[in-house]
Amino acid sequence: MVATPGKGSRRRPRRESALVWWAVFALWAVAVVWFWSWRLALLGLLLWCLYQFLLVPTLCRIMTRRGAACMEPVRGRLFACRTEHQRLKNAALWRLVGLKDPFRDRSDATRPDPNRETGQVVVSPEIRGRLDPRDRLLIALAAAGTLAATIVMIYSYAVG
Repeated sequence: MVATPGKGSRRRPRRESALVWWAVFALWAVAVVWFWSWRLALLGLLLWCLYQFLLVPTLCRIMTRRGAACMEPVRGRLFACRTEHQRLKNAALWRLVGLKDPFRDRSDATRPDPNRETGQVVVSPEIRGRLDPRDRLLIALAAAGTLAATIVMIYSYAVG
């Protein structure tokens, strides 16, 4: 019996390999060297930053209540697989820049968790929402690249 998509099948659609994206970046680097253009290099840096923030095929990696990392696929290092995980990731991103999440729902702290299983040790949201060190590094690099590219664009526009 063959399972049809959408009727109980758990097969996920295939995503493109990260190697496809890296081939695009390699071709872009060849074009930068070929034309010897700092503007193309700057645009390539911005494209890489956009890729890291929004397009990279990665995993959610938010810790579940029992302490294991969520292995659901997501697109972009800023995103999580579902709403609860996205709240935790947003709080972790705010903590990454040294701020508290201003959009956090204050009523969550006083509301009892309806899915709580008694007798189980659970991991707190602060611990669960920690960013993976790889994600933290690449988000910081992409943010620095975006900031540097923006500064260079403004400076080159002002100088002429």
